Amino acid sequence: MTVTVAAGESREAIGSEELAVWRMLQRAQVRITRALEADLLVEHDLALASYDVLTQLSESPDRRLRMNDLADRVLLSRSGLTRLVDRLQRDGLVERESCASDARGLFAVLTDDGAVRLAEATPTYLRGIRAQFLDILDAGELRQCAAMLTKLFPAPADEELPA
Repeated sequence: MTVTVAAGESREAIGSEELAVWRMLQRAQVRITRALEADLLVEHDLALASYDVLTQLSESPDRRLRMNDLADRVLLSRSGLTRLVDRLQRDGLVERESCASDARGLFAVLTDDGAVRLAEATPTYLRGIRAQFLDILDAGELRQCAAMLTKLFPAPADEELPA
């Protein structure tokens, strides 16, 4: 069976088994992230997106990133990131600093309080990943999963994946 996409262009339809796999992938991602979010909110009053922003900043030189670069690293729109950084700044976890080389540019900078909050939340986050994902798959399945995800999202040439 084929489905016409545009004039003169057609593609094979997605089979029911293929669509089921796609939907399972979506459900797994949603289930895992919801569980991580719930744990972080209950134990640390920290949303998963906030944890992600704090993590990205902590792993960056001088604990800072330009807002545009930060937006590229997290799963938020630029406007969503701006609102989130507003909240994190209000909570004292992040500061904004002007960029000397670009008057319009801003850095998001992890504060000491933000680093402490991240350090407190990280064990909860890692426990959740273990419980929701790593403990469910054996070593061979994890390698297969890594191989499949690498095929979908190849690492940039300058980035090495762990063996």
